[in-house]
Amino acid sequence: MNKAEAIQIIDEKQALLDDVNDSIWEYAETAFQEFQSMEKLCQALEQEGFAVEKGVADIPTAFTGTYGHGKPVIGLLGEFDALSGLSQVAGSAEKKALVPGGAGHGCGHNCLGTASLAAAIAVKNYLQNNPEVSGTVIYYGCPGEEGGSGKAFMAREGVFQDLDAAITWHPGGTNNVASGSSLANYQVKYRFYGTASHAAGAPEMGRSALDAVELMNVGVQFLREHMIDEARVHYAILDSGGYSPNVVQPYAEVLYLIRSPRNSQVEELYQRVNKIAQGAALMTETRMESEFIKGCSNTIPNNVLEAQLYENFKEIGVPHYTPEEHEFARQIVAQYEAGPNAEDGAAKTTKAWNKELNDYYKEHGVSLNELLLSLQPYDAVGAGSTDVGDVSWNCPTAQIHVVTTAAKTPGHSWQFTACNKTSIAHKGVNCAGKVMGATVIDLINDPSIIEKAKAEFTERLDGETYKCPIPAGIKPQAINPKK
Repeated sequence: MNKAEAIQIIDEKQALLDDVNDSIWEYAETAFQEFQSMEKLCQALEQEGFAVEKGVADIPTAFTGTYGHGKPVIGLLGEFDALSGLSQVAGSAEKKALVPGGAGHGCGHNCLGTASLAAAIAVKNYLQNNPEVSGTVIYYGCPGEEGGSGKAFMAREGVFQDLDAAITWHPGGTNNVASGSSLANYQVKYRFYGTASHAAGAPEMGRSALDAVELMNVGVQFLREHMIDEARVHYAILDSGGYSPNVVQPYAEVLYLIRSPRNSQVEELYQRVNKIAQGAALMTETRMESEFIKGCSNTIPNNVLEAQLYENFKEIGVPHYTPEEHEFARQIVAQYEAGPNAEDGAAKTTKAWNKELNDYYKEHGVSLNELLLSLQPYDAVGAGSTDVGDVSWNCPTAQIHVVTTAAKTPGHSWQFTACNKTSIAHKGVNCAGKVMGATVIDLINDPSIIEKAKAEFTERLDGETYKCPIPAGIKPQAINPKK
């Protein structure tokens, strides 16, 4: 059986894949609570003949599905967690929560996990029909990417260290091979403990924890002038101390997300934020505690693997759509008024991509992309973060983007959720599965590609070795969305 024949099984399995995709979308489970989603994927893997291991790295919703024998060992990364507050009726171009206040797949991880499953099935089909071929494919069920850095926790326990390469993808509004790096980050909680008192009758006896949070936020605001341009610091007040303004708030809590291009730079910035928190506690005579929640590393790109993905992407082609699908996409686009010259999120790092996209939109209008962007290897650092970075420090890693949403749809939005349980998403899953599956088969058949990818990997590390940013003893924390 050749590669082209092997990946055709994805078409034969489309009903199974649509069911997995849509079921995970409906479950909409947030970080480290993805029990139904995990079971759905594990059942599909077992049904297809994979050896499944659950509870990987002592994380209840992390798992692997393995098929084959010998080297090379290639990993396919699957995600399946949702985002709190982004519940939305599927296929609706009007904002309408399916579950008010509930979670939703506003980053398309239901599609992400499903297409990686499709790729794994294609590779298994190839290995099963060519028993003389040596090679192993491992599907990695990676929970908690959104705010949880599940892959970093898995990497800390050595889960990816024996891989020869890893392949993944991400849903979105463009078709392209991703390149460049991402921001490393830390996520940290700061808790302040004060003294309650009557705010009018005995204000001198109170010590406001909320004042400490506000002063910390002001201090970090001034710090932003003195950070490198690529760094980012975000915050969310988790507990403001209550609803009574006539009570001096004795407790307040704030969550910080600190980003920078490399782990060492995040650590430096983290120490400066800590000093600001300590200063806020001193100014308010409160007590401060901090809790490290999670971290993730910057991404190490691999142009060798990117080029192989691109060759398969060109051969397989991008999804195409019906007039009805284009019309739905135009209605989605109208909700956020994306002008013809607005940049696409996936394309902000390369001017060439923006020109290609804008030329395409001028000719075809802004609805659904049926364009494969050119291969643009680069070393720029994007503004976002991903725990794929921690995998990329362990082995050569690369990923693609495939259309599952209307053009220019912002990630982490209700519009994104609305698209990812539609025929548009199903087509994207099919395409992504084929491109990834074909590429893994290439890696199994041609050891020279892996040798070149590893040589580039070693060169980019430049003598550094992986050190997980999450300290030993820190456990993954579930996110509890409003119900």
